[in-house]
Amino acid sequence: MIKFGIIGCGRISHRFMQGLAAVEGTELAVAWSRRAESVEQFTKQYGGRACATLDELLASDIDVAYIATLPDSHAFYSIAALNAGKHVLCEKPATVNLAQLEEVLKVARASKLLFMEGMKPPFFPLYRKLKEYLETDPIGPVGYVRAGSSVADLSHDHPNFSYNLIGGGIMQILPYEAFLALDWLGPLTDIQTMGRFSGKEVDMFAVIQTEHEGGYSQLYCGFDLHGKGDALIAGTLGHITIHKNWWNPTKATIDYLDGRKVEIDEPFTAGGLNYEIAHFCDLIRTGQTESPIITHELSRGMMALLNKAREQVGLRFEGE
Repeated sequence: MIKFGIIGCGRISHRFMQGLAAVEGTELAVAWSRRAESVEQFTKQYGGRACATLDELLASDIDVAYIATLPDSHAFYSIAALNAGKHVLCEKPATVNLAQLEEVLKVARASKLLFMEGMKPPFFPLYRKLKEYLETDPIGPVGYVRAGSSVADLSHDHPNFSYNLIGGGIMQILPYEAFLALDWLGPLTDIQTMGRFSGKEVDMFAVIQTEHEGGYSQLYCGFDLHGKGDALIAGTLGHITIHKNWWNPTKATIDYLDGRKVEIDEPFTAGGLNYEIAHFCDLIRTGQTESPIITHELSRGMMALLNKAREQVGLRFEGE
């Protein structure tokens, strides 16, 4: 039995619990939040014990700390949990910037514990099935990726609009697109970013063009246009459309240069985070300290892309 402690009881933690309930051999043991009322409600709904302090949670017999807070505190809580001897699964983006990420990874290496950034798309059944299919019927070398999301219907009291909580499209949405580009095109070699700000001092919409060792991508993210969409992955022998919403994928179409069309349908269950959780638990049981899918180097690459995009639109957070 792998025991989880949850740090932060906001929106994503509820979806996490939906996934955890579908993974055998796991349980919620304890939870803590900066807001006492939220952790009491959370444990009443899902079980486990409500902790009054972070220290109480870290002193418990949990195996894993799941960091479900907003990005402003990811590095602090990850380091605290690792120093307390707990494996860490941390929501994306793993930290505010690359320097913070290096500090977290340094502690993870020293403690010989598992640290993984939460990045759900590659664990979905559709994504895995697509990769497996392409092994025997490839679209040739991939040279272009186009993807994005812009969500115009968020309430303006949503944390994504908060400068202090590390909001904005680049930090809240672009991690998914960064993953997709790096996964299909390899390491980043160049980037061009355009974006605009709101009066709340976060980027409201940004367009990002990147060059990689394997080709080019065009990405977008934001909060004042409606652009929930699909993703395009183009190779020399065909292209793939991962239909919307591509970050929770259930359907893909492969169009080949010779006129063939292949449809792949693969629904997901339990909200989708269960596949990521199951992978993380398998790593613990086999004694691994790094995911072969969301590697530490991939997390570095995603964070470097976000940092460069922010730099080019002039967005810096306190303390940077």
